[in-house]
Amino acid sequence: MSASRTWTAWSCTVRLTVDDPAVLGAACGELKALMDRVDKAASRFRSDSELSIVNQRSGAMVPVSRLLVDLVDVSLMAASISGGAVDPTVGTAVIAAGYDDDIETVRRRLAQPVGMTATVPGWQQVQLNRKLALLGVPDGAVLDLGATAKAWTADRAALILSKRYGCAVLVEIGGDLCAAGQPDEPWVITVAERAGDPGVLVTLAHGGLTTSTRTSRCWENGHHIIDPRTGRPADGPWRTASVWAPTAVRANTFSTALIATGEAAVGRLTLAGHPARMVANDGEVTELAGWPASTQAA
Repeated sequence: MSASRTWTAWSCTVRLTVDDPAVLGAACGELKALMDRVDKAASRFRSDSELSIVNQRSGAMVPVSRLLVDLVDVSLMAASISGGAVDPTVGTAVIAAGYDDDIETVRRRLAQPVGMTATVPGWQQVQLNRKLALLGVPDGAVLDLGATAKAWTADRAALILSKRYGCAVLVEIGGDLCAAGQPDEPWVITVAERAGDPGVLVTLAHGGLTTSTRTSRCWENGHHIIDPRTGRPADGPWRTASVWAPTAVRANTFSTALIATGEAAVGRLTLAGHPARMVANDGEVTELAGWPASTQAA
């Protein structure tokens, strides 16, 4: 028997499912505490977060917590394995596109003229001294860890909670899911472009399953996924991409890359061998690398 609890945080739906109902309350408390620590370390929307302080002091090396070191390290790894498609230095471009506040606030605004293309300095310009826990970004640059921090949190929470409570755990934060432990039966997941939309059913016993889309965190004339090559919201062939990988971070790296740079990301995905499902702008679906053919409409 499994038990689940759902709430809203980070402007998205959070869901924790465990196969031991007795531990659900305590496990939810731990997930919320972890998300709070990540928010204080890496939120772009909190002026008091460590990341905001680093961005405000661009051009200087700033002492940071080990948690932020880990989160930045993960973002740089994602940039490397995606060939720069998932670049944490897109912050200025995200802000220029209009995403400078909570997504609901941004959506309520009247359409704004499209601004000038923002420069993306490139992830190689980020300076991270892991030993001394020092972080520096180029002068005028803004780090945005949104593409990887949610997935890292899902991975971390699933691993910790499954070990601590000795049960199978499924963590979902927005479009990032991670399963850990040994469920008696695989979890059944609905893969859809937006929460509540019709989708397809897949099973997940372990690892990460993520969906990146231009159709969710969007507003009148923009969305949050930036093509680092142009500094503008991506306008490639796919509006939504779902990927399975051993971790949510890795799955998110490839699903984001597919939206951000389109066909340019397919070669790396094919080499990695991760199953993927892409929805084109006209709704046509493409499935790659063994995405389960037995899926059905939900």
